[in-house]
Order: sequence, then structure tokens, then C-alpha cells
Amino acid sequence: MPGSMPKDLSIVIPARNEMFLKDTVEDILKNIEADTEVIVVLDGAWAKPRLEQHPRVKIIYFNQPIGQRAATNAGVRISRAKYVMKLDAHCSFDKCFDRKMMDGFAKFGDEVTMVPIMRNLWAFDWKCHNCGKRSYQGPTPEYCEDCGKKDKIKRKMFWVGKPNPQSTSYCFDSEPHFQYFNDYKRRDEYIKAKKTGFTETMSLQGSCFMISRDKYWQWEVCDEKAGSWGNQGIEVACATWLSGGRVICNHNTWYAHLFRTQGGDFGFPYKQRGRKVKKTKDYIKDKFWNMKHPTQQLPVEWLVKKFAPVPGWK
Repeated sequence: MPGSMPKDLSIVIPARNEMFLKDTVEDILKNIEADTEVIVVLDGAWAKPRLEQHPRVKIIYFNQPIGQRAATNAGVRISRAKYVMKLDAHCSFDKCFDRKMMDGFAKFGDEVTMVPIMRNLWAFDWKCHNCGKRSYQGPTPEYCEDCGKKDKIKRKMFWVGKPNPQSTSYCFDSEPHFQYFNDYKRRDEYIKAKKTGFTETMSLQGSCFMISRDKYWQWEVCDEKAGSWGNQGIEVACATWLSGGRVICNHNTWYAHLFRTQGGDFGFPYKQRGRKVKKTKDYIKDKFWNMKHPTQQLPVEWLVKKFAPVPGWK
């Protein structure tokens, strides 16, 4: 289709020094079915390895970093699609995930923010080509634990979404800290809703979420005044729920996310200074706890009571 025509979905990927960006984009292109495009926002650094040209891929480049929230907003601004999905630059997807997600919006309408099931991404192993020793993904080994040699240790790519665990329920405490909400998955309302293929979730994990482009701006789900990084899942969930919407997990499809907890050469692209982290957290708390969000209709207390009991709340 001509580039000027509206798309079904724009997948916006804010990226800064992301070593698996090319793998993520290629995985998306392999698994989409609808009229979906990818908008990559390179925040202060060109992609390495280089992204291949593709009619469904647009690239925005900033020569100075502007931060993850600002980069995401820059990508959404050039979108003309009905829906937008914010995505981390180290993810894989289910086949036809975009069509399955849009089927969810056809069921619920556009008053929702929706996430797929989240799996863990098995991106690679390390293999010593001296002795054959293999080890699960992590920082670059200094030497082989079996033979002790340092040369010929290479990364072997797999890029597989592991079937377990499957994360579908999230919450936050009063600090606020993000948490997995496994207790909720044992409740009758969750079990009953799961049979329909869709469940509600108090919060979400910020690596992937999908929303109509109109609601993205109307609900102000990505406030740049909150800072570059952090608490985005809580921000999006609160902006949705407390503006009268719903946060839904779509059990009919999944994405797999590679976590940065392994550290080493796959660390955070932005410096995580304690003061900045606290400043973002305090901003999000003040904004929603004190009813300062521009479209907020409901207090945080309402959301906590809806999902009560919630860990970290009295």
C-alpha cells in the first residue's frame, strides 16, 4: 500500500544502543499479518547491526538522546495508524499477533489498553568452540568454565519464546513498585474470564502495550515530564483505568521479552541514577495519587479496591 495511506497498526520501538534491535524488527516482519508498520526511533545512536531497508519499516534518528518516553512519542507522532504498540527492542512474537490483538479490540472497543501474554525470550547461548561447552544467555564469559580457554567463545542465536512462565497479571504497591500479581490468577473472576481468552490486569509490564492512537494522546499514557525511563507500566495502567478505560491481557497471542537482569553487555541504555529513578517514581505517584492527571476520573483507591487484596496495600 502507498505509504501515505493509514495503517492498521504502528509498532513503535524506541531504541538506544540495542544489540538485538535487528532481530526484533525481522521477527516482527516475519510474523505480522495485518497492514502493520514498524517505526524505529534511534535515540542518539545508529543501529548496530544496521537495519535493512524495508517498505514497512520507518526510521527516525536523533543525534542526541532525548529519552525513551520522548522517543516513543516521536514515533507515535508520525504514525497514521488506528492503533499503536510500544515495544522494547529485544522481543519476539507469535504468528499473526497483530491480527489477534486487533481482534481483541474488535471485541472490547477502543476504551482499553491491551497486552499479549508475556513470555521470556531465549535469545542465545554461549558456545565454546574449543570443547563444545554451552551456557545459557548472560554476560560475555571471560573464559570457558570447562576447558579454561578464552578464545572461540561465540554467541549462538536461538530467538525462542519460552512456553513458561507465561505472565498475564501485574500490579503495583503503594511506593509504587511494579509486581507480578500471581495471586490474582487463582481468583474465580480471573479463572472465569480466562475461558473467554481475555482477563483484566491491574497494571502491566512496560515492554509492550497496544492502544488506539487517539487514546494514546487523549489519556496521556507517556508523559515526558516523568523523565526518560521507569514506571511506564504503572503510568500506562493508571492513565487507562483512572480515565475510565480497562487494561486487558489477550490470552490468544503472546510476545517474548529479553530481560536486562543478566547485566554485563546487555545492560540499560540510559544511566540509572538513584535520584532520577526516585524522581520519576515520585512524579508518577504525585500525578495519580493526587488526581493531577488531566483525564483522571477515579482515584487510585478505586483501582486498589477493584483488585483487592493487592500486595503492598493495606
